[in-house]
Amino acid sequence: MELFDLLVLGGGPGGYLCAERAAQGGMKVCLFEKKALGGTCLNEGCIPTKTLLNSAKMYRHATESADFGVTAENVKFDHAKVVARKNKVVKTLVGGVGATMKANKVTVITGDAVIAGRDGEGFAVECNGQRYVGKKLTIASGSETVVPPVPGLKEGIASGFVTTNREVLDLTELPKQMVAIGGGVIGLEMAYYFASVGVPVTVIEMMPKIAGATDPEICALLQEACEKRGMVFKLSCKVLEIKSGSVVYEENGEKKEIACDKVLLAAGRKPATAGIGLETLGIEMDRAAIITDRHMCTNVSGVYAVGDCNAKIMLAHTAYREAEVAVNHMLGKKDEMRYDVIPSVIYTDPEVASVGLSLDAAKARGMNAKEVKLPMMYAGRYVAEAENPNGFIKLVVDQDRNRLVGCHMVGSYASEIIMTATMMVDTELTPTRLQKLVFPHPTVAEIIREAIFHI
Repeated sequence: MELFDLLVLGGGPGGYLCAERAAQGGMKVCLFEKKALGGTCLNEGCIPTKTLLNSAKMYRHATESADFGVTAENVKFDHAKVVARKNKVVKTLVGGVGATMKANKVTVITGDAVIAGRDGEGFAVECNGQRYVGKKLTIASGSETVVPPVPGLKEGIASGFVTTNREVLDLTELPKQMVAIGGGVIGLEMAYYFASVGVPVTVIEMMPKIAGATDPEICALLQEACEKRGMVFKLSCKVLEIKSGSVVYEENGEKKEIACDKVLLAAGRKPATAGIGLETLGIEMDRAAIITDRHMCTNVSGVYAVGDCNAKIMLAHTAYREAEVAVNHMLGKKDEMRYDVIPSVIYTDPEVASVGLSLDAAKARGMNAKEVKLPMMYAGRYVAEAENPNGFIKLVVDQDRNRLVGCHMVGSYASEIIMTATMMVDTELTPTRLQKLVFPHPTVAEIIREAIFHI
C-alpha cells in the first residue's frame, strides 16, 4: 500500500488547487474525483454559464445596436451551436487541469472515494476497491443542488421537465416557456440567458427581492433591466407543486398556476458531505457543513476542509484561497483566511459586483460608517459604451478609522474592475493615499477613483 503525504477528496477548484500547491511544496499527493476534474465550477457552473452568457451578449449586440449606428439583418441564434461551443470550452479547461496535475506529479484517481477512518500513520480513503493512506487529508467535496420538499419536484427532475444547473446547460433546444424557481445568482444568470435569446421566463422567488444579500438599490435596478429583457418576477411567492407542464405557486395568499415546458430549479446549494465517511473520523459539523477555523483546519488534527463543503462562502475563488491557506498551514507557513474581502459577481447585463461591507452591515458592527454613491456616468468610457446608463457605484467608509470597508457597483465591466476595490479594502490604505493612484484613461474603472474623491 502506497503512503501519500496528502489525500485530497474532490477535484473542484479547492481540491485541485490544494493538490497543485501541496505538490509544488514538495508533498506527495493523491487526488480523488468522482466525475471530472474542475468540479461544479468548471463543468456545471462558472465557466459553462459564462460561455452561454457571452453568446447571448453577442446576439444582443447584433440585434440591439441601432443606437450605436450598427444594424444587421437576418441575425439568427443557434442554441445547439452555443452548447457545442460550451462543451468545447469545458473540455479544453478540464484537459488543462489534468495536464497541471500531471506536470506536478499528482496521482489522480477517478471514482467514488470514501473516508475509511485512521490507518497507522494517517488517514485512509477507499476508492474503486483500493485503499489509500495519507499523512494528511483535505476534504473538498463541494456542494449540490438543494431540492425542496415540493410535491412533484423529484418526479419532475426524473422526467426531465425540471432541470438543475447541470441539465439546463445541455439543453440542445430552447424552451418555449421557462419557469425558474429561485431568484439568486444561479437562477438569475441562467434565466437572463434564456430571456436574452427570446424565451419567456418567469422567476418565482420566496424573498421580497432578487439576488439574496445584494444591495437592495442594486437589486431594484437589476430587476428593472431583467424585466426589459422580458423576464417576469413573482416575489414573496412560494412554489406549492410541480405538475406535468406547469408550476403551482402561492401569491398574496392566492393559489396560481403557470404553464411551461421547462423548469429551472435554482433554490440554492448545500454542502455535499453525506456518505463520504466523515463520521469515521468524528469530524465536527454544523448541519451539512464541515466546521473549520481560519487555517481551514477541522477539529481533527491533520484534516482540512476547503470550498463549498464548509459553506463559508460558496464561490470558486473562495475555494482557491482556502486551498492556499490550508497548504500553507500544512507546510508551516504563516497564513490565515479572511472572508471580509471576498468579492462577488452576478454576470447579468448590467453586471453586479461587490466586496466588503454594506452600509447597514458596517453600522451593525458599530462603525461610524458613511456611504458615497456616484453614477457610473462619471466615467467617460462608460458613457461612450454603456447600453444601460443607470449604473452606479457605492463606497462604504469607516469614518473613525478613515478606511474603505466596502464597494458595491452595477454596470458594464463591474466583474473586471471589482478587484481594484478589493485591493483597496484589503490593504486598508487611507482615502488620501488612494487618491494618489493613477488610473488609465478612459476606463470604466475610473469610477472608483472618482468616488474616492467624493468621500
